[in-house]
This record gives sequence, structure tokens and C-alpha cells, in this order.
Amino acid sequence: MAKGKRVTEEASCLTPRQVEILTLIRDLRKLHGYSPTLQEIADELGISKITVFEHVEALLKKRMLTRRSNKARSLALTSSVQLPDERATLLPVVGRIAAGYPIEAVEMGDAVDLEEIFSSRHSVAVLEVTGDSMIDEHICDGDMVVFEKRSNPRNGETVVALIDKDEATLKKFYREKNRIRLQPANAKYKPIYVKDVEIQGVVIGVMRRC
Repeated sequence: MAKGKRVTEEASCLTPRQVEILTLIRDLRKLHGYSPTLQEIADELGISKITVFEHVEALLKKRMLTRRSNKARSLALTSSVQLPDERATLLPVVGRIAAGYPIEAVEMGDAVDLEEIFSSRHSVAVLEVTGDSMIDEHICDGDMVVFEKRSNPRNGETVVALIDKDEATLKKFYREKNRIRLQPANAKYKPIYVKDVEIQGVVIGVMRRC
């Protein structure tokens, strides 16, 4: 069995008490910069030091914890651990997307927590909208569009389209006889006609700051 698969299976076998211990170790390391002792864990959770020792040994065997030999306060969570209070749907804000004339997409370093709001069987990310060419679809300047990363849109879907490999724009997608029409949702903008286009994603939601 591959190591990664084994770690995943072991992570699903944690007991509620083991989750409590892992969470406490994580939180106290963040707060103090070092790990709690077994006695401190026992005192925090209201259990015996022996019970803590047994759970810690089990977590070491499950590769959920590491410990340096002969060094106090060295318990640390391994990189494979994801605790229940760590949100799995923290979506990266990967740039800004033009909803007027195409502009170059710019990488950003931010994230939006959308747990339980959006779901997809595809990878999901967020772009901030600039411009007003999609205003009749209720997508305004400053809105954030959530898109799933797939390249096979249906006619009428709003897409993240990459033109000439470096200009990203937000438009409605229509495949016509000999071309593709990228249709704005604002009468003051004209459609963009292309023979081919790289579709980076399909919009599944819009967020707006009030």
C-alpha cells in the first residue's frame, strides 16, 4: 500500500479524544511556540496523564504526530493532519478578471472561505471582477465570481475565457457555426468573436461586498 494512501486511511480512524489532543497541541504550539507536556494536556482535558500517553503513542503510530527523541515539548502534528475545524473549502483568489475590455490576468495571494456555500466535483477558485460588461447578468464591478475549473461550457454559460493566451475576460459563451461568440451582458459592449479560445472555467456563483 502506498504511504499516502495509508496516511489517509489512518486519519479517518481518529477517536474524538485523539482529535481533541491533536487540536490542543496545534493550538498551544501556535499560542506559545512550543508543545504542551503530557501533564499539561491531561490538565487541559481533565483526564489522566496515562490516558494522554496512550493516545499520544497511538497518534505517533498513526503518523499523526512526530516527536524528537530526548527533547521535551517536541510533539508536532504531521503535514497530513487536517482537523475538523480546519475548513476544506478555503478558495484561493487567483487574480482579477476583466468584465469590460480584456486585460491581463494578475496573480494574487488571498483566499475566501466559502464552506457549505459552493460545491462542485471540479476544482473551484475565485476571481475579482473589474468593469461593467456583465452588469445585465447582475455581475458588477468589484464582485467576486466563483468558478469551477472546466473547459467544456454549454452555450449560455458565463465563462472565464483566455484570449491570445494572456488576456482573460468574463463573458457568456456561445458556440456558433464557424466561430465562438463571447457575449457581454451590457448593450454598450460588442461581442467578441474568435475561432478558438481557452476556457479556464465556468462561473457557478457571485459574491458582492455590501
